[in-house]
Amino acid sequence: MTENAFTRRDNDNGSGSGSGDSNGEDGGRGVGRMTERGAGMDAGTVLVTSGTGKTGRRVVERLTALGVPVRSGSRTGDVPFDWQDASGWAAALRGARAAYVAYYPDLAAPGAAEAMAAFGRTAEACGVRRVVLLSGRGEPQAVVAEEALRGAAGTVEVTVVRSAFFAQNFSEGALLDGVLGGEVAFPAGTTAEPFLDLDDLADVVVAALTGEGHAGAVYELTGPRSLTFAEAAEELGRAAGRPVRYVPVTGPGYASLLEEFGVSGPEAEFLAELFATLLDGHNTATTDEVKRVLGREPKDFSVFAREAAGDGAWHG
Repeated sequence: MTENAFTRRDNDNGSGSGSGDSNGEDGGRGVGRMTERGAGMDAGTVLVTSGTGKTGRRVVERLTALGVPVRSGSRTGDVPFDWQDASGWAAALRGARAAYVAYYPDLAAPGAAEAMAAFGRTAEACGVRRVVLLSGRGEPQAVVAEEALRGAAGTVEVTVVRSAFFAQNFSEGALLDGVLGGEVAFPAGTTAEPFLDLDDLADVVVAALTGEGHAGAVYELTGPRSLTFAEAAEELGRAAGRPVRYVPVTGPGYASLLEEFGVSGPEAEFLAELFATLLDGHNTATTDEVKRVLGREPKDFSVFAREAAGDGAWHG
């Protein structure tokens, strides 16, 4: 799943800092393994686009812990970066050896392929050697944007990380209010999804940014098991200590809910259509690619839920 109005309660392109830190135990194991793998490597400066959001913030934290110089890009931060204003991209990229790319509003959105092509050309012109792109698992239009980046980036090494739904959508994203209110409304029906913890995603991204052997790779990342949204709601309720139930809604019904929360009509319709595409069953299977990259199993959804509850995610 890529970054969009659904996945982000805080705006990755804006100044919001998000909520909650990465888990110290699993994050520590991942950083330790990456330090061992990346020993002696000159990662150079890394630009993290959307550096204040859920994925970017975690990547920044891990790179900083490894002693890698980081530029955290955002619309209003110290390193200005706005996907809607290409005139500032070269300044953010100049002198960077690598970049983490989390595109807003979504790689499947209209205009994403053109933006990726422009970014790829700019990255090559600025001497960037490596780009790691966040993409959505099972999104055909996102693949078009991926290829646009590869085709325009020339000699730049490109690694694509295709993510399943973020587990943190329930603790930091648009589904947080539903958990707090006891009802999670979403157009998923009975389809199961292998929710991915963002600590695992960030660890894979940092491994690809700082290690060798990832050039040209496409990693499809999932959690270790698939759950329906109803099953996920039950686990969230147990962890939070309050009843939480899943309420299935239609795509148009969900678009209306998003509009009530301030999402524009066209974007709400786009997201509802996107979820209908993603949740038709073709993304239900799990993969072993987190383990293949990091040498450990991905975090289970129940562990995520217990940790989020312990961190106070659902105390509101």
